[in-house]
Amino acid sequence: MAFNEVDRAQVLAEALPYIQKYSGKTIVVKYGGNAMISEDLRRAVISDIVLLNLVGIRVVVVHGGGPEINEMLTKIGKESKFVDGLRYTDEETMDIVQQVLCGRVNKNLVATLNRMGGRAVGLCGMDGGMFQAKQLSEKLGLVGEIHHVDPSPVTDALDDGYIPVVSTVAQGTDADCAYNINADTAAAKLAVALKAEKLILLTDVRGLLRDPKDDATLISELQLSSVPALVREGVISGGMIPKVDCCVEAVRSGVDSAIILDGRVAHSILIELLSDAGIGTMLVH
Repeated sequence: MAFNEVDRAQVLAEALPYIQKYSGKTIVVKYGGNAMISEDLRRAVISDIVLLNLVGIRVVVVHGGGPEINEMLTKIGKESKFVDGLRYTDEETMDIVQQVLCGRVNKNLVATLNRMGGRAVGLCGMDGGMFQAKQLSEKLGLVGEIHHVDPSPVTDALDDGYIPVVSTVAQGTDADCAYNINADTAAAKLAVALKAEKLILLTDVRGLLRDPKDDATLISELQLSSVPALVREGVISGGMIPKVDCCVEAVRSGVDSAIILDGRVAHSILIELLSDAGIGTMLVH
């Protein structure tokens, strides 16, 4: 059956109460994975963010850039090394991380948002002392753990009508250095500091599945109290553990809800926020 004007009007009518609900509220989107690499998905994500901004929702984009960092390290003949799933970061790697995240990836995202009708401004976690961190572990090198967030640069940009695009490099407080920060963690900490309504982690998975091989077993809503049992049962395992931990910390610290969302689905942000059909896993108190 063809999608006609009446269907389109119904979709818009369905979106109205959600637009009213979120207008003026802050939503933090952690952007990464396939949604950054595929050009079609990239355009879909960017257009979703521009649309949300235009209907009065205060959207903050926090991004990583693992594939781009790997590509640059390969170009200079340096091997990527990981310890417990986190990138080992020596001084030379940190230089690359800073150049790629705060430079190319951040500015390309800002330019794409602006080209598609948004008003974006790029920020690095060191701007205005936004992210302040100490070394997480000696075995990881220049990887930091955020201990303080000053959201003022982001708040100022939002108040001026901009879409802030934040790269996850932090200012060291225990040494005169910059630290590489996990983007999921940075997004969660920033969402708490901004008193955001929602945190959305765009990932390369459907959400949290009871059976990883069966998309039909998606857990669409998860209460914080149920998380420990799911970890014991092995439902939450591997790379999903740190993502869920970030969501738990955010919700426990005042964010209304946190969503693990499939960035491989075009317009997943709009479907999740502005329709009756939520498609990710939402963590709530």
